Amino acid sequence: MSRLDQVFIKNLLVRGILGINSEERTNRQDILVNVIMWVNTRPAARSDDIADAVNYRTVAKAIIDHIESGQPYLVERLVEEIAGICFATDARIQAVEVSVEKPGALRFARSVGVSIFRTRDAFS
Repeated sequence: MSRLDQVFIKNLLVRGILGINSEERTNRQDILVNVIMWVNTRPAARSDDIADAVNYRTVAKAIIDHIESGQPYLVERLVEEIAGICFATDARIQAVEVSVEKPGALRFARSVGVSIFRTRDAFS
């Protein structure tokens, strides 16, 4: 990944249903998402054309739509789903790091969450 560049979405805050407790199943809560996508940005840098770039707005919208409409029980599932969304959104993305946090979910902790790294080749 050292030869690839990073396109990122930082601190995307979405409200959705996520969790195993009854309150989490009925009340939307804040879900904080961070995504790093490894991609070759040189074609976009040369052309200065959005068609040659990973459009982070398109990726973010797909993530927001998924979180707002889905209701997974586990953060582990949601991070995998978001990785898949990234790969499905743009074939140029070679790897992703996705972290999902639930701020305030655990007493005395600012946040809890899961972070994963997936390559396109190894993603299933």
